[in-house]
Amino acid sequence: MKQVSTSIVILLIRTETKIKVINREERRKIVVTCAPRILPMLTEEIISLGFKINKSDHLSIETEGTFDDTMYLNLHLRTANKVLYHIKSFRAPHPDILYKEVHKIDWQDYMRSDGYMSINGYVKNDYIKDTRFANVRVKDAIVDKMQQVKGRRPDSGPDQSKTMIYIHWKLDQVSIYIDTSGETISKHGYRKMPYKAPMSESLAAATILISKWDKKSSFINPMCGSGTLAIEAALLAIDKAPGLMRDNFGFMHVSLYDERVWEKYKKEAEDKIKDSIDFKIIASDNSNLALIAAKANAESAQVDHLIEFEQSDFKECTVPEMPGVIFMNPEYGLRLGEEKELEAVYSEIGDFFKKRGKGYTGYIFTGNLDLAKKVGLKAKRRIEFYNAKIDARLLEYELYAGTKK
Repeated sequence: MKQVSTSIVILLIRTETKIKVINREERRKIVVTCAPRILPMLTEEIISLGFKINKSDHLSIETEGTFDDTMYLNLHLRTANKVLYHIKSFRAPHPDILYKEVHKIDWQDYMRSDGYMSINGYVKNDYIKDTRFANVRVKDAIVDKMQQVKGRRPDSGPDQSKTMIYIHWKLDQVSIYIDTSGETISKHGYRKMPYKAPMSESLAAATILISKWDKKSSFINPMCGSGTLAIEAALLAIDKAPGLMRDNFGFMHVSLYDERVWEKYKKEAEDKIKDSIDFKIIASDNSNLALIAAKANAESAQVDHLIEFEQSDFKECTVPEMPGVIFMNPEYGLRLGEEKELEAVYSEIGDFFKKRGKGYTGYIFTGNLDLAKKVGLKAKRRIEFYNAKIDARLLEYELYAGTKK
């Protein structure tokens, strides 16, 4: 759990006429976003990190904390997309009012006049038909304010590697945030070689977190593809924070950023990492290209020494003595003619589970529920997910070593 500092840290912002004091320990609303159907796992993550859930919907969780807390969340969250730090909320029945209210914010307290910013957001009202127009109005208000106060306008554009501002404008209610993540943290920063259509890192982590895997028994990943499932399992097993593998976040380009605090959080996270594991994580694939990608990604995540890679058909994959889990993410057969060819594969997965997986818990993540019927086993749980826009399920099978009794 995060240790909350009791000291009051202040940041002095010098303007042309005065020195303004910003209390770095001021607690504000923090909104953490996620992909659809990820909310239960994200909720557990946020609570485990010591934060309260104030409000939630299907795509976000509202908590509260300091700007430093946003750094902590970006460092540790595995299933989130964005961490948004609240600046101001107001009513805007018209784009001109939006401009005026955004212009009132003391943007010189948050960004440099010689910096770079990008605007993104969600807009749903009768005044705006194109979100890009709202983004432009926000951008204009910010750069005009910076010109007025500092005599210089920051650059702006689509690059998400610098300061990012997020606008949420629904009906006439507007909230303005600093996007402290920058590029989405659903990307954990290690995947250098994707193979075919891999699961996102956050989705892979979410499926593992909701499974019955205890992080101390075997994790078998046949059909491993680019290795995302096996790598996320290894990261969980040694308790390595995903943010340690990224070298750039949105918060680093905000005036409130204190590099000493960030280095302290990183050091604490690094000290928690376990050196080794005493169980097997096995990733196999019959494609040499897939294994090349998986090994490269595992090496990038610095967990390649924890994973045993095998080139083999899934039916021949090594399965150590129970207990453990077998995780599979077979192809979905989305193109014409592919589904018929994959029926035999799904049937063989069912046979593999029955013959080789006794005493394990089996998992199949698939976006094709018709093919899932070919497995020939009754799923104990059918957990809803999306893989991008594909309606998907994580199917859980209890593979008894003897009789069910």
